[in-house]
Amino acid sequence: MKIVELINSNLHVAITNEESDVLCKFKEQSSILKQSLDEREIIIANQLVNKDLLIRKNNNGKITYFKAGQSHQS
Repeated sequence: MKIVELINSNLHVAITNEESDVLCKFKEQSSILKQSLDEREIIIANQLVNKDLLIRKNNNGKITYFKAGQSHQS
């Protein structure tokens, strides 16, 4: 279990090691397409969306995940 501090706030969110592994993918890339994740990573990414650590966008039928607080195009 790890604690993540939300950007620009004093809120802390507990995350699992699996969630931490998925978040680490965003250090290498600013966005990740859903189709590039395996089935388990998609479930974890959706959990991170529910915790407001990731943002999920649907652009012309392609679902993309962004790290919350990161600038991204609509």
